[in-house]
Amino acid sequence: MATRSSTRSVADHIVARIADEGTDTIFGVDGANIEDVYDAIDRLGPKLRGIVAKHEFGAATMADGYARTTNRLGVVIATSGGGALNLVAGLGEAFDSEVPVLALVGQPPTALEGRGAFQDTSSRAGTIDAVGLFSHVSRFCAKATSADEVPELLEQAIAAARAGGPAVLLLPKNVQQAELAERALPERALPSEPSRPRLADGLHEAERMLAQAARVVVIAGPEVARADARAELESFATAHGAPVLVAPDAKDAICNNHPLFAGICGIMGYRGVPDLVANAEVCVLAGARMPLMARGGMEEALGRTRLLHLGSRPPFVDVEHSAIGPLKHSLASLAGEARPRQPDRPDLAAIQPLSVPARNGSQGGAPGVAYREAVAALAKRIPPGADVFADAGNTGASVVHYLPVADGGRFVVALGMGGMGYAFGAGIGSSFGRRRRTFVVAGDGAFFMHGFEVHTAVEQQAPVTFVIFNNNAHAMCVTREQLYYSGEYSFNRFFEARIGEAVGTLLPRLPSRAANTLAEFESALDETVAEPGPVFISLTCDPDEIPPFIPFLKELTA
Repeated sequence: MATRSSTRSVADHIVARIADEGTDTIFGVDGANIEDVYDAIDRLGPKLRGIVAKHEFGAATMADGYARTTNRLGVVIATSGGGALNLVAGLGEAFDSEVPVLALVGQPPTALEGRGAFQDTSSRAGTIDAVGLFSHVSRFCAKATSADEVPELLEQAIAAARAGGPAVLLLPKNVQQAELAERALPERALPSEPSRPRLADGLHEAERMLAQAARVVVIAGPEVARADARAELESFATAHGAPVLVAPDAKDAICNNHPLFAGICGIMGYRGVPDLVANAEVCVLAGARMPLMARGGMEEALGRTRLLHLGSRPPFVDVEHSAIGPLKHSLASLAGEARPRQPDRPDLAAIQPLSVPARNGSQGGAPGVAYREAVAALAKRIPPGADVFADAGNTGASVVHYLPVADGGRFVVALGMGGMGYAFGAGIGSSFGRRRRTFVVAGDGAFFMHGFEVHTAVEQQAPVTFVIFNNNAHAMCVTREQLYYSGEYSFNRFFEARIGEAVGTLLPRLPSRAANTLAEFESALDETVAEPGPVFISLTCDPDEIPPFIPFLKELTA
């Protein structure tokens, strides 16, 4: 066994700096060209915990989920070659959703670059260019070629990640191992005492628009959570008497029991939402850039009202005025400037969940449990403060549409790249950061892609309840085959898979249940409610059920 040196290495500096940033968990997959970082994590002690995932995509989504729900820096580490390349999809989601993730990627020793090194991505001698590759899925990407470069590059990477999106630092093995002169970590600025914000010049036009409007509606986007601006959003909405709609990936922007919460907008939104928007005199896009998933089905309504955008990046739709700047400050400023008045509050009773077609088996022929019934049963059993991660597909659409957010809880769905299987790693990562019961709801297709991160949850006894809606299909693709094509074939139906039984056998330490009826599902949830660690429940659902997804319902109507 090799003895440990008392000198400080580059790897030591990196992990100490990450701990100083407030991050207490690093996610990754070990390997020869990143093992020095894991060794430094162990040497640092209890301030920082190292987690080994099953796949680098899973590790990246763990860092993503950790960052989204804690507003701390998420950190993922991976070795060179295939390990590095496996990060790309996860970093792509973090890039599009502006999540502060730092990726530390090991590289072969610099002396071997271009000389046939195993997993060489230096761009020399015709090899892959890792810097060029990762530059397209990050806000910052750099490669350290000497120990002295690392401290400054690390600061740049952290700053770039904090500014909204992933940063990548490529670290050759010899650089990680190199000795680094002791230096003080940069001092962290102490938060100043809060004060009543003043109206910035860029917000005067926004204040004028609001002062002229008797009917104001807010659409809250995911930047509300990123900016930690929930309290400011609530104050703003209250001051202006404005109902708050939420984008599908911003369900937790305001308490779902708040009297001003109006429901979900966009492709997975409620009926009645377009009329609410069209009848407003001003619609405020609060941290909502309004991509297609948030504006689908509302294009005409958005064109009939005055649009005011508040946020750090420009919106995707034409607006009358866009106040670019820190969202938290903008909302607080405009709430403080609101003039006492009696707003014209609209009746929200007309805003209701979508009506979906009855299943073919309404007389008993359809397999499994309907999405709405399953989600309602789950909603009754999610405790206050619990977090929910919804995956992609028909399952995700149903959970987004039907499941209310628990008081004090977070709700996350990845609509950046929308990758199947995201929720497994993200939910696990979040549970490490938030230290509370977390629910991951996904379909069987997502489970088969990246669901075996369940093993990571078992190894770490993470408090995560995994709920799998198993319809033995890629059901959203089945729905599209039926609605947009002949429906006479399917590439997306599978043989029966008994997932709950199989997982229980594979992982005997994991409480696992398989349910085929609503009563069995409710019993499974009730029987496992006191478990301190992970729980796994599969529920049979119908691959032919139409989810609450506006494009599908419009196609049926047509």
